[in-house]
Amino acid sequence: MNLQKIEDEALHLSKEERAQLIQRLVLSMESPSEEELRSDWLLEARRRGEELDDGSVQPVPGEDVMRKARALIK
Repeated sequence: MNLQKIEDEALHLSKEERAQLIQRLVLSMESPSEEELRSDWLLEARRRGEELDDGSVQPVPGEDVMRKARALIK
């Protein structure tokens, strides 16, 4: 389906449907793609791994993290 066909179809939608379509399109422009998210998380994981390897941060056991998180929500 080409852009002209999509535009023609969209213009036949009701005003409410066009507004919903516009909102979804705008949000899609603002939201990162799955590939961008994957890439960002990979970079973050590498950065955190390097911090652990070079000793600039100390690991925290998962049990400690969960205990503190539960205490915060009580």
